[in-house]
This record gives sequence, C-alpha cells and structure tokens, in this order.
Amino acid sequence: MIKKNKIFVACDSTNISKIKKIIKFTSHTKLKIGYKFGLEFLNSKNGRNFVSKLKKKIIFADLKLHDIPNTCVSTIKAIKDLKVNYLTIHISSGLQALKAAKKVSGSIRLVGVSILTSLNNKELKEIGFNKDVKKLVIHQARLAKKAKLDAIVCSAKEVKIVKDVFKKEIITPGIRLNSKIDDQKRVLTPKQAFKNGAHSLVIGRNITKGNIKKNIQILIDHLNQ
Repeated sequence: MIKKNKIFVACDSTNISKIKKIIKFTSHTKLKIGYKFGLEFLNSKNGRNFVSKLKKKIIFADLKLHDIPNTCVSTIKAIKDLKVNYLTIHISSGLQALKAAKKVSGSIRLVGVSILTSLNNKELKEIGFNKDVKKLVIHQARLAKKAKLDAIVCSAKEVKIVKDVFKKEIITPGIRLNSKIDDQKRVLTPKQAFKNGAHSLVIGRNITKGNIKKNIQILIDHLNQ
C-alpha cells in the first residue's frame, strides 16, 4: 500500500523556513510524498518564488480555479513557469471552462474539485443546491470524466461512488488520524480512505503540526497496521 499510493503534504503556511522544515522531514521516508501549496502560500510575497525553485519534488498547486473559460486558460498559461505537476479547478466552473483548461494544461495533471469537504447537506441547501452531497458529487464526477480531467478531488466518504464513474486518479482531503476534525465535515482516516479506493491523500495538520518526523512515523505505522 505504502509504495503504491501518494501522500500530499498540505503546506499551509506563509513561513518559508517552516515549509523548508516540512520538506526536509518528509522527503526521505518510505512514503511517496508530494507537496500541496494552496492560495495562502502561492499568494504570499515569497511563496511563488520558492515553488519556482523547487527541484525533483511532486508539486500540487491547489489554486482551485473557478472562473470563466478564458480566465482559467490565462491562469494556467501564467503559472507554466512554476512547472507544477498538479493543478486544481472547481468542477462547478462548468464543462466549457474544464475543457478549455484541459486543452492548455499540457503535462500538468488537471484536478477537478468536487464539493468541498468543509460542506455538508445543510450548508449545500443554504447555498441553493437542491441535491444532497452524494448526488452532486456523482454528477460532478461525470462532468470531470466528460472533460477528460486527469484526477478528481472528493471526500474519502464518496470515493466508492466516484470510482464507478471516474476511472482515473482520486485524491482525498479531509484526512484525520484522530477525532479532531477542525474545519472539515466529511472526514476519514488514511487507512479508511485507501480502503475505499483513494489513490492519493492530502494531509496537513496531522503531519505538519508538532514533531513532523514523529507524525510521519505514526502515519507509516497506521498504514502498516
């Protein structure tokens, strides 16, 4: 299991020395590690420059593009110099935007983001959706397939139903090694997520908070149980 699947470490900070520490203590492990940089880091003063200089790392740019087709296309062209491996786009941007983005993405793996793991049925209703989480996620997985996206992001709880529709890489955030869920709603443990069929996991605080080396070992032990 460990060699086959990827762990994306969420580098959610604007502190460059902290990010360097995260990379130092996670890159020489038995796990296949990638690094996820989100809006916080990539919009920070030194973040973009730091990512542009990273060598021989799997880079996941979690920009969650959500705009008209032309803007999505222009943004992808604008970040080509960063040489990222993965880039996220909201599936709710619409089929036209997804297809246009895929057309210019080149070697970047374009990742469709389904319903955020911080939302539940009640909150979807508040936004104005009349379908529940599972029905919406299946609907979006079909759109991702139609747009020929390279991967999809969904909750580990929805992996089984997504797999029936979307046959490529499935990435799951909202992963917790303990019962503390923070700002996520639909969460599972790493082992449960892989058992459900996820190919890659996004893990942040459970690795990056506290003793990183110890946290990585706890994760390895958890996956080997």
